[in-house]
Amino acid sequence: MTSSIDRAGRPAPDELGRSLLASGALSAEWAPSFADVPRSAFLPDLMWPHDMGTGRNVAVDRTRDPQAWQRYADSDVPIVTQWDDGAHDGTAPGKSFSSSSSMPSLVFRMLADLDVRAGQRVLEIGTGTGWNAALLAHRLGPSNVVTLEVDAAVASSGRAALERFGLPAEVVHRDGAYGYAEGAPYDRIVATCGLRRIPFAWVAQAKPGGVLLVPWGTYFGPAEATARLVVAEDGRSASGPFTRPVAFMRMRSQRFVWPRHDAYVPAGAMDRADISCTTLTGAEFATGSFGIVGFVIGLRVRDCAHNADRERDGGRAVWFYGLSDTSWAVVVFRDDQDDQDDRKAAKVYQSGPRRLWDEVEAAYRWWDGHDRPGFERFGLTVTAEGQRAWLDAPSQVIVR
Repeated sequence: MTSSIDRAGRPAPDELGRSLLASGALSAEWAPSFADVPRSAFLPDLMWPHDMGTGRNVAVDRTRDPQAWQRYADSDVPIVTQWDDGAHDGTAPGKSFSSSSSMPSLVFRMLADLDVRAGQRVLEIGTGTGWNAALLAHRLGPSNVVTLEVDAAVASSGRAALERFGLPAEVVHRDGAYGYAEGAPYDRIVATCGLRRIPFAWVAQAKPGGVLLVPWGTYFGPAEATARLVVAEDGRSASGPFTRPVAFMRMRSQRFVWPRHDAYVPAGAMDRADISCTTLTGAEFATGSFGIVGFVIGLRVRDCAHNADRERDGGRAVWFYGLSDTSWAVVVFRDDQDDQDDRKAAKVYQSGPRRLWDEVEAAYRWWDGHDRPGFERFGLTVTAEGQRAWLDAPSQVIVR
């Protein structure tokens, strides 16, 4: 089907399309939707694209610089469309981005993983600009797409954009954590926000054999990957592998509130801590990484968050906080650390019922001892009782 909007003067971004096709991000099945449903039709006049050169978000206003606005709209970059849950004013970036338009390459890779077929019904969690829902509606028809958005203003603008473009999928203002039983059952459920806990309501609202595609991570750090889960024939579980690393804003009801440092490490606590050393280096640990190391440690070390200080005086302190008690640890990695020289081993301080660094180092050694598996070897199973991660097969649960 085609849109009713007049797109004269706004041709499909051919250069981006060629790039996405060449990279494999855009499949032949989704190429017509890419051409007929431009991202630019769903972006606000004022937006904050991620500038790949500076690593920062820059304000771009279509009314002041339409060429720059169009250039970013047709680029493979993420674009922030709301800051601070809508409390932000002005053109300068806010404190925390709260709604965005994902990179087109990621959008189409996830749509390929979703593997929709004609006649299927899809529930989307996180309307955002409405572009992803529009692409699905173009393939499946608007009546087969329901999209949920927790932010009233974002839901309203997404609904208006879909209606303007002639692809009026149903937009519902509600917390997506509860799903939308009124429109169930669904063949596919896709989330465009990151989760730490996948609601069983989504499994219950999907058909047997249906697919859930969910960006998922742990409290340990920012690393996450998309879990592609297939609902069992009895409807009592959904299970499947992770497909690729991603980075999404967390679902608002699952946002993490960082613990106060002084609640864990009051004055004098360092003097009372247990002191040891580790030969694991900062480069091995990959502090602050969105990559596989942080992801695996999060799978193995439950109820733990970590944060890395800025590098100072040739060293970097990495802190670990227990989320079920006040256990804490800190390891000080140094640039001149040599794992062959114990005198240069990193110093570790630990306190509380758990020895968090010992758990973290054991998780790293476990990953290293299993030939350093990548994201695609891990998977997730969700039941009414909870969720469990596994390596290579659902029977090989990582932590029971």
